[in-house]
Amino acid sequence: MRRSAPYPSLITFDAPSREFCTVRRVRTNTPLQALTTLNDPYFFDAARAMAKRMVSEGGTSDAERIAYGFRLVVARKPAKNELDRVLAFHEQQLAHYRQNPVEAREVVSDQKSAVENAPELAAWTMVANVLLNMDETISKD
Repeated sequence: MRRSAPYPSLITFDAPSREFCTVRRVRTNTPLQALTTLNDPYFFDAARAMAKRMVSEGGTSDAERIAYGFRLVVARKPAKNELDRVLAFHEQQLAHYRQNPVEAREVVSDQKSAVENAPELAAWTMVANVLLNMDETISKD
């Protein structure tokens, strides 16, 4: 019974049953998929992990970290307008979490080492969440 009951997110993405081999999947794109990638705890955990990588491995400047995040999810550098928009979003999120440190701690709650730097890591988590939710990240063209 457990093996035949798929995880709910897999249903949203029209994943085939694990009972049979599927050579080719049907391509779908629904608004529920975007909501799933933004709100599912597993996707948010992935965003937390990606944010930690962006901070530790991505370089010293915000632009370098965003470019690294783009390379991780879509294997290319961001265009100038994309970089500018994501930088503005990061600055907005950072300002918000600096004013609301309790919310920042809730966002990074799974990472015990990040408590003293919670606003910054929370802002990067939200950036990573946006990058993981891009259509280019989810859909194969």
